[in-house]
Amino acid sequence: MRVMVTAGASGIGRAIADAFATQGARVHVCDIDENALAACSREHPEYTLTHCDASDERQVGVLFDQVQRAMGGLDVLVNNVGIAGPTARVEEIAPAEWRRTIDTNLNSYFYCTRLAVPMLRQAEGDGAIVNISSVAGRLGYAYRTPYAATKWAIIGFTQSLAKELGPDGIRVNAVLPGIVEGPRIDRVITARAREVGVDYEEMKHRYLEHVSLRRMVSAQDVANTVVFLCSPEGRNISGQSLSVCANVETL
Repeated sequence: MRVMVTAGASGIGRAIADAFATQGARVHVCDIDENALAACSREHPEYTLTHCDASDERQVGVLFDQVQRAMGGLDVLVNNVGIAGPTARVEEIAPAEWRRTIDTNLNSYFYCTRLAVPMLRQAEGDGAIVNISSVAGRLGYAYRTPYAATKWAIIGFTQSLAKELGPDGIRVNAVLPGIVEGPRIDRVITARAREVGVDYEEMKHRYLEHVSLRRMVSAQDVANTVVFLCSPEGRNISGQSLSVCANVETL
């Protein structure tokens, strides 16, 4: 299996890449973070890597040229690029911040998918795409409107592609992580706490009291689900949006 993971050098993306590698897949990772790519290369010299801003159409073109040269094709695309975007009231969000969030979280998925699909068709009925959305893609999210808008859009993108590509044997699903433990959610909670005027611990408590299992999930939990969807056991799952979130009830 040949797998390409965007934003795959750290965080959820790295967990996904490593989980596929554990199953014997050949892995190509792209990332905008050169330091993370360097660390990934040291720890996994068998991976092929590309420094790429996936919100830049030209750079994505170079990325897929490198994927073709490195692996001779593609069986799985994992669209994982994403930023938190601004945390603010809608009237306080600068249009430039809105556009940057849309470019990164949504347009990158389109740029990568349009170039991956011809490769996936050649996989002859075994191609798969997994789009990383968020529980914000099924729930309203006050003060995070650009982020939530992109995550809802990814769900529509996924379901439309599942219908379009199903006759080619290409499965398309979305995975919706919840509150994933790590530095990123710490930054998000800090920003939200500042916006509503409470301290970090109080805001963390507010987040978790709306999670049925009262806990965060791990990047590995998300990675396990992605690998399952692309495995033979997931061969008849397509067009679905699967939450890995301990049941987030509201945001």
